[in-house]
Amino acid sequence: MRTPIIAGNWKLNMNPEQAVAFATAVKDKLPQASKVESLICAPAVDLDALQKAAQGSDLQIGAENAYFENEGAFTGETSPKVLKEMGINYCIIGHSERRDYFHETDEDINKKAKALFANNITPILCCGESLEKREANQQEEWVVGQIKAALNGLTADQVSSLVIAYEPIWAIGTGKTATSDQAEEMCKTIRDTVRDLYDNETAENVRIQYGGSVNPANVKELMAKPNIDGGLVGGASLKSDSYLDLVNYQD
Repeated sequence: MRTPIIAGNWKLNMNPEQAVAFATAVKDKLPQASKVESLICAPAVDLDALQKAAQGSDLQIGAENAYFENEGAFTGETSPKVLKEMGINYCIIGHSERRDYFHETDEDINKKAKALFANNITPILCCGESLEKREANQQEEWVVGQIKAALNGLTADQVSSLVIAYEPIWAIGTGKTATSDQAEEMCKTIRDTVRDLYDNETAENVRIQYGGSVNPANVKELMAKPNIDGGLVGGASLKSDSYLDLVNYQD
């Protein structure tokens, strides 16, 4: 039985003071971790303050990105080793904004996945197609290619433990949302791809999120689908009340 995981992706928002206020507002109102994992992935400058504010609660704190080296002359990057030393257990990699704005390649993302696993951090691996790919009916080929490249060289045990986030690029921050059937169709394709690459057990263990304008109004319908195990949430995760509505969607 896969435990649902609702992850907020704050992107370039929130200062440490605001982050502490958020954590304080939500940490005592979360579902039990065995029921739903509640996670906030925040800018690196907020992580220390958030970790301290969330201590002793079921609110988990993750990073939005990391480099594939632990140390060295890589100005401005974030070390996965240091993230682990801070107590961080999750990290987003391969988000479409990183691929688009910062020209990250499938090879970069694969190297980041391996670096995170080497430091016992669970990757949240993002994939998704553009509107152009969707309109050309190339979305399945595109996403399957991303998954195969990102998982290259990873073991079945590693893949069983990671999180894959399907985010159609045309639905991120646009207010557009893939229908629950469209989201389920692609999440099933991703699971089937993992099954083809590894085995049935690995495919049934891996958690697959949907992301792209997830909000309290549509989360229940999305989460009711058999291959959707969570949400990667942008704007709706920035306010404590809407985040609580999301993680408590089962109530």
